[in-house]
Amino acid sequence: MNGLTTDEAQRKLKEFGPNQVSDVAVHPIRQAFSKFWAPVPWMLEAAITLEVVLGKYAEATIIGSLLVFNAVLGFFQEGRAQATLAALKSRLALNASVHRDGVWSIVQTAELVPGDVVKLSVGAVVPADARLTQGEILLDQSMLTGESIPIEAGPDFQACAGALVRRGEAIAEVTATGARTKFGRTAELVRTAHVTSSQQKAVLRVVRNLGMVNGVLIVLMVVYSIFLKFSVAEIIPLVLTAVLASIPVALPATFTLAAAIGARKLAGLGILPTRLSAVDEAASIDVLCVDKTGTLTGNQLTVDAVSPMPGFDDAHVLGLASLASSDGGQDPVDAAVRIAASASKPPATDLPTLKKFIPFDSATKMSEAIVTKINEGDISVVKGAYSAVVGLSGFTKPSDDTFAMANKLESQGLRVLAVACGPKTSLKLVGMIALSDPPRSDSADLISELHGLGVRTIMVTGDASVTAKIVASKVGLNGAVFSEGAIPDHVRPEDFSVYAGVLPEGKYNLVKAFQKNGNTVGMCGDGANDAPALRQAQMGIAVSTATDVAKSAAGIVLTKPGLVGIVASIKEGRIIFSAYLYVRVEFDQ
Repeated sequence: MNGLTTDEAQRKLKEFGPNQVSDVAVHPIRQAFSKFWAPVPWMLEAAITLEVVLGKYAEATIIGSLLVFNAVLGFFQEGRAQATLAALKSRLALNASVHRDGVWSIVQTAELVPGDVVKLSVGAVVPADARLTQGEILLDQSMLTGESIPIEAGPDFQACAGALVRRGEAIAEVTATGARTKFGRTAELVRTAHVTSSQQKAVLRVVRNLGMVNGVLIVLMVVYSIFLKFSVAEIIPLVLTAVLASIPVALPATFTLAAAIGARKLAGLGILPTRLSAVDEAASIDVLCVDKTGTLTGNQLTVDAVSPMPGFDDAHVLGLASLASSDGGQDPVDAAVRIAASASKPPATDLPTLKKFIPFDSATKMSEAIVTKINEGDISVVKGAYSAVVGLSGFTKPSDDTFAMANKLESQGLRVLAVACGPKTSLKLVGMIALSDPPRSDSADLISELHGLGVRTIMVTGDASVTAKIVASKVGLNGAVFSEGAIPDHVRPEDFSVYAGVLPEGKYNLVKAFQKNGNTVGMCGDGANDAPALRQAQMGIAVSTATDVAKSAAGIVLTKPGLVGIVASIKEGRIIFSAYLYVRVEFDQ
């Protein structure tokens, strides 16, 4: 645990660079000019040039105003990518406790280098990717992996930058910094994510088709003019006018106006479009990738089932378990047990009195309470992993049926706790508590309605395949489960209904793979781990409880609880698109 010297750290800092997300901000002036250098602006600029050549300065001014309007709108929309990166940076630790020159000191996180030895304490944010060497901690990596339950981390565990220490203390050696961390790669994906909007594709298709038809007509017109022996001075204005007629200068503005009207209506339904193009995309998506934790589920552990032993009931099992649970801490398991115990109807009224609480020890995988009961003296109440509790010395071995029940609960993707009480030399099992992160009440109905709208829904989660499959079956996603590493480029939406064990880069690659197949993809998520995919998808959707990172990366933010806003967005988008088509047909006629 000697760590580095100051000189070694300085040399490595020059070699690896600072431990921070790269600042890739474009100068505002350069960014503004880039709005005039793209296919749609080229079309309007060509129209302006032709109008000036023909001496129609008023028309040129009007088209120029449309060009500036669309450029200004795009300029402000593009700023959201920088807002996402800024939100990501805010999730990183500012300072870290580092062992250098034989002493512990506090340094800025940006100065960390591979090889540094850092201390991870409760409430701290892991400052860089690091391998634990000493100690045990409860680590919440949901912001990167999407896992709803913090994990127990001990020696040799690889912790990721940005993770939060919920409990305990550990020593770790930094293995990667800056852009080389998993967090840094996530930020880079957010920066580079880009997809051409359906609106821009539609405009270009119209221009292409008109150009082909008018090109043939112009050639015929020129040939006919030559046949009639027109002079060159007469032919040139005729050709320029015909070319100008093939450029639909009002089309981009028409799309923008229709989207603005739709955005205003959606806002009244509790749906906030942060990019106007998202309103158009809502009408055309045919695949929706949905994160599990915090999106299909509530991202809150709850007691799913209680299995009391003979002589006890649910209320007593939960009551005793609550005595061996921390009050007001950051452990979600203890919080879930306490909430369930307080909600028991009727509550247990003859519980012993708590004398001493011993917090959860990751080495024993248990917490303990010393309690007093009238006429019985002091006894112990222990709560922890089933295998750890029943393996205690002096524990009265439960029946084979109890083992079978515990295995059955675990096979359903539930986290099983055992609760025991009695003198330390003769503890007896009181009961078992199974916890889960259940689906939202509206998730199954949402998926069913999306299916009726022709949108295929796919779960994409960082959680294990067993848990993912169980949640998927509860919400009506009963297809195949993919959990075999890297996402293949050729994958199709109909191949799998669930993608498990997927990290941010995998979600991003899945969205791109579907887009390569010609699908219009929506992505719904709530965490920083979803940000790259939210940026890449044609329609990125952040739920109301999403992090600031997810909201700034998404094109649509749901401002009300639940997921019904997704269906409303698609329906409203299709109504707007249908009305737009009707107006265009009437105009063309």
